[in-house]
Amino acid sequence: MEYQIRGTVLQVVDFQLQAGESVYTEKGGMSWMSPNINMETNTKGGLMKGLGRMIGGESMFMTTYTCASGTGMISFSSEFPGKIVPMQLKQGESIMCQRDSFMVAENGVELSSEFQKKLGKALFGGEGFVLQRITGPGNVFLEVAGEITEYTLNRGQILKIDPGHIAFFEPTVKYDIVSVSGVKNLIFGGEGMFLATLEGPGRIWLQSMPISSLAQKIMPYVMKR
Repeated sequence: MEYQIRGTVLQVVDFQLQAGESVYTEKGGMSWMSPNINMETNTKGGLMKGLGRMIGGESMFMTTYTCASGTGMISFSSEFPGKIVPMQLKQGESIMCQRDSFMVAENGVELSSEFQKKLGKALFGGEGFVLQRITGPGNVFLEVAGEITEYTLNRGQILKIDPGHIAFFEPTVKYDIVSVSGVKNLIFGGEGMFLATLEGPGRIWLQSMPISSLAQKIMPYVMKR
């Protein structure tokens, strides 16, 4: 399988598939394709896995695109301004992602949802309530809102983050939700009641523009229509 990522702000990933090669995405994720690409929509793994993905921000049904003969072309477009990040996962290797980060992957990649242990805090933490676990083997393509910043945390090193800015991180990184201290900070700080903490060791990827923040900025203009 060959691919190319094009564009700057609203990127597109183009795939060249040989006969028998497949990729899958959430329902409605495909942009355009050649006529020798066949599509099949199902729950991919059964009803329970489909429900779990839906809770994690993806559609219950997934669509698999397979090249029937020769060389096929299929493209997928970003849903929001940002970057498409390719990752190659080995057998059993996983990455933890925010909701709606998954874009498209090879057929061998598994997508599942993972709930946070501290349910009460997670509910107030917004984006941090449910995470997606993506497990190899294979190539997966993730969507990041805005620009991306990567850090490598040493063992015990902690970074406090607005939950919406977390894009994805390695499973070795410990994720938690903590309360913002101080009454003035809670009322006037504008950061909400909770922050996320990521504790190393491991790599983390942060996004500069949470979708929730973008929605808040454009909402006044939508309401004026």
